[in-house]
Amino acid sequence: MFHLQDGFTYWMPAHFGGEKFDAFYVPEFLATQRAAGLAISYETDREKLENYIPEGFELLTPEVHVLFSSYTAIKWLAGGYYNLINVAAPVRFHGKKDQLDGEYVLVTWENKTAPILRGREQTGIPKIYAHIEGLHTILAPVPEMNIPNPLYSTTASYEGSTFFTMSFEPAGPISGDELDNLKAQMVSMNMIGWRYIPKVGAPGAELNQFVLFPQGVDVETAQQGTGRLSWMEQTVTQNPVQCRIINSLASLPVKKVTQAVLTEGQGILRYADAKVIE
Repeated sequence: MFHLQDGFTYWMPAHFGGEKFDAFYVPEFLATQRAAGLAISYETDREKLENYIPEGFELLTPEVHVLFSSYTAIKWLAGGYYNLINVAAPVRFHGKKDQLDGEYVLVTWENKTAPILRGREQTGIPKIYAHIEGLHTILAPVPEMNIPNPLYSTTASYEGSTFFTMSFEPAGPISGDELDNLKAQMVSMNMIGWRYIPKVGAPGAELNQFVLFPQGVDVETAQQGTGRLSWMEQTVTQNPVQCRIINSLASLPVKKVTQAVLTEGQGILRYADAKVIE
């Protein structure tokens, strides 16, 4: 009969076997993935944003941080790829044992099943599915398409209904001290997820814990520019499961874009450093 082995990590269905923890959680193994990212941050209404920040956290600034990432050459996916859109807010965690600053993840959309399941089960990142376009790139003005400048853009949709758009007009490369500061900012970020597993056949939670999942990007090149984004409200018939999430984000006003950068580099996912925070 099948039995669980000590020192192994399992995912459902567990009875087909797991992976030896020490073999899988090697930093060199996890960090070998290329990452192209478009990050746009914007100021919003503090009171409205705090409606989505759990008790025990302090909202540091009333900002929403949106990151599109395209990961490629991923070893654990046999060289595969996936795209994501991560939405987070800067927070301070005030726990009984832990005190730390980080990014509280409101939601993460991804376009592949494997990273969604592992991220939800292992680290509590609230990952859900969407169709996410790769970064469309126009490197020169196109007058006949009414595109006056170089442009990068992407969209997210669910079953044919677009709910998010994001675009970036580059103004020039980031270099010198400014690039060094950006590298320091992005190389290690404390992403915090809420791992909430409901009970079977009853209200309440079977598992209810906050998880620190350090990750980042080793930035090689970066551009600054003008960023724009838009959330499109969804009806129950368009997106029955996710509409409350999308409409909540759409209700947060975009008062001012505070950062818009396009980066390329090496993605770093530090699974071995993930831990439950209390």
